Amino acid sequence: MAGRGKGKASGKKAVSRSAKAGLQFPVGRIARYLKKGKYAERVGAGAPVYLAAVLEYLTAEVLELAGNAARDNKKNRIRLSLEASVATFSKMSLMKLFMMDMALELMPVSGCTCLSTL
Repeated sequence: MAGRGKGKASGKKAVSRSAKAGLQFPVGRIARYLKKGKYAERVGAGAPVYLAAVLEYLTAEVLELAGNAARDNKKNRIRLSLEASVATFSKMSLMKLFMMDMALELMPVSGCTCLSTL
C-alpha cells in the first residue's frame, strides 16, 4: 500500500454537478463566478445549482418562443433581432421580467413610479 496515495478509486469516472442535477448549464462555472464576483462571503452548495436551473429554464423558454416565431415566418434560423424580441415580448411574464430589468437600470436615484404600471 505504500506509495499509492489517497486518490480516488480506479475505474470511477468523475461526474459533474451539472450531470448530477440533470442540467445542461455549467454548475461549476456558475459557482466559480459567484465566488469570484464577491456577491457574498460564502456560497452554498445549492446556490449555483439553483441559479443554473433558473438560467437554463429562462433560456429554454426564450428559445422555444423564438423558434415558434421563426417557424411562423417560415425561417429555419432564429435571428436575434427579430424572433428573439418577438418571443420575449409575446409572453407577458417574460415581458414583465425584462421590462423590470430595463426599468431598474434607467431608474433615477430618487425613485420612480413607472414600475407600478407593469
